[in-house]
Amino acid sequence: MKESYDVVIVGAGNAAFSAAHAAAGVTSRVLVLEKAPREWVGGNTYFTAGAIRTTYDSLEDLRPIVENVTDEQAAATDLPPYTPEDFVADMERVTGGRCDAELTRVLARDAAGAVRWLHEKGLRYRLMYDRQSFEVDGKRRFWGGLVLGTVDGGKGLVEQHVAAAEKAGVEIRYGSPVVGLLREGDGAITGVVCEKNGRREEIGAGAVVLAGGGFEADPHMRAEHLGPQWEAAKVRGTPYNTGEVLRMALQAGAQPYGDWGGCHAIAWDAAAPPTGDRELTNLFSKQSYPLSIMVNKKAERFLDEGADFRNYTYAKYGKEILRQPGAIAYQLFDAKTEPLLRQDEYTAPGVSRHEAPTLRELAGRLDLNANALERTVEEFNTAVQPGEFNPAIKDDKRTEGIQPPKSNWALPLDEPPFYGFAVTCGITFTFGGVRVDSDARVLDEVLAPIPGLYAAGELVGGLFYNNYPGGSGLTAGAVFGRRAGVGAAETAGVVPG
Repeated sequence: MKESYDVVIVGAGNAAFSAAHAAAGVTSRVLVLEKAPREWVGGNTYFTAGAIRTTYDSLEDLRPIVENVTDEQAAATDLPPYTPEDFVADMERVTGGRCDAELTRVLARDAAGAVRWLHEKGLRYRLMYDRQSFEVDGKRRFWGGLVLGTVDGGKGLVEQHVAAAEKAGVEIRYGSPVVGLLREGDGAITGVVCEKNGRREEIGAGAVVLAGGGFEADPHMRAEHLGPQWEAAKVRGTPYNTGEVLRMALQAGAQPYGDWGGCHAIAWDAAAPPTGDRELTNLFSKQSYPLSIMVNKKAERFLDEGADFRNYTYAKYGKEILRQPGAIAYQLFDAKTEPLLRQDEYTAPGVSRHEAPTLRELAGRLDLNANALERTVEEFNTAVQPGEFNPAIKDDKRTEGIQPPKSNWALPLDEPPFYGFAVTCGITFTFGGVRVDSDARVLDEVLAPIPGLYAAGELVGGLFYNNYPGGSGLTAGAVFGRRAGVGAAETAGVVPG
């Protein structure tokens, strides 16, 4: 007789564990199946900075769940409110209005509740003073609607998720890839086929939650759906997200949905390995580019570094770097801007950091044409308009008369020493996936729920198109993972207590 559980969850990242916590609140018979070995637990979650977008009315609204705010710090902190309406507006703006309206509404409405629910489960939070604020006029001013992060980043987030699941009695099996779904004649999902040590076994389930990520780690699927140039992209996170779980859902009749030609991809250190590094995780990110001049191998600028806060441009700028010659670019700073960089990212061991007393010498160290670089910088410096520089707001300190412009935070690059960082494209996750309803039930081609099948996390399509607001991926995993876990337990016939 095959094994049987009320809920089987495929994957072991933030969305999967959110589903496990929710299901375990209803039933004790919950199984998590993870393709990767124990030392690779966490999927892409492990490689994040732990930033999670949530809504709040004020700093006092968040203080009960954060660990790093004293009364003295609170008095010196400027934290504008961020409402569900703000969240929806950001989603609509950065996706060009293409985000699924119902899923977006649920995401924004449930964000705060999901964050607090996870805190009750044992997740630990902090205000991200180091990553999301600048000191202006003696106050730490937060920007870009993103303030909350987990203690110890993605590593801490995964450790806390695993501890909470084990405490709740959730069974977790590593090195156990799911290779198929069990189906009844009417199409209902009744379990999974799992492979362990070369042997296949069937595991019955009252309901199944798919949370196994997208296809960003498969170069062939990237080339097929994103374009041939994407084979050259580096993978920011786990090498195990290769699309099998997504393909299984489609074979079971799930409707493909969302931006199959789009992905989250960022400026990533050119010296980074082909896939994620478990020690340095997100420290290969180079996210202070709004303060930079960014040039390609021709020493030419190719995008508006200051178009918006980095939270609203970073996920799409990786693609712009991939389009440049050699899929490489260079972020340039001087003595004025270098102190404002995210020091963990820009001083991490092995990063592509170069320093020189003159631009000509910096060009040589970056293997750029010195005359071309000096010409580009002189043109930029001349175009910088007067105004007050303020990195905590969109300050309208811009350039005029050059293309592309720099819309905010434009400072002349003119105070030695000069710094250069080589970056390439690092893909985080793919946007195409399966369609779900607001309860995370997987829908078929005629928008009917496939009985017994739920999904959450990166393999859900419809939320993000071309771009996304920073921190909303972890939020979506928590919100829809929670809904999937509860729904799966109820489908299994377990009555919530």
